[in-house]
Amino acid sequence: MKRILVIHGPNLNLLGERDPKHYGNDTFESINNQIVSRAERKDFSCDIFQSNFEGAIIDKLHEARNVYDGVILNAGAYTHYSYAIRDAIEAIKIPVIEVHLSNIAARDEFRNKSVIAPVCKGSIAGFGKASYFLAIEALFEVFGGEEGWGLAKK
Repeated sequence: MKRILVIHGPNLNLLGERDPKHYGNDTFESINNQIVSRAERKDFSCDIFQSNFEGAIIDKLHEARNVYDGVILNAGAYTHYSYAIRDAIEAIKIPVIEVHLSNIAARDEFRNKSVIAPVCKGSIAGFGKASYFLAIEALFEVFGGEEGWGLAKK
């Protein structure tokens, strides 16, 4: 069984309370339960981690390299300026899928650029909580999946 880790960055613990226009009405707990359920359907073991602290996210990425087969990361605002998280992703050599609930390209200008995207296997944004579900599907295909898109591991 493949093990995946979902990392939520800053302020995502406030889902369900925070700006429903961009982030929806589902609570953080509800979304996490749905993520784990979707992962289990693909025969993945899935752990969830959230931190508002850049260093804790970096430490978790470092830990992931020896424990998990892939990572789904919503780095929140760190997406746009954390070269430290970018370097951690590049260093761990396991596939990382960048995820965002909102379409970051359609929001404030400062949100248009992702400094982590170039070192991620791929990016999914703008589909609300389904962005996480699509990332699970993408990892399933990376690992060979039923259809086997032939995507190579990072």
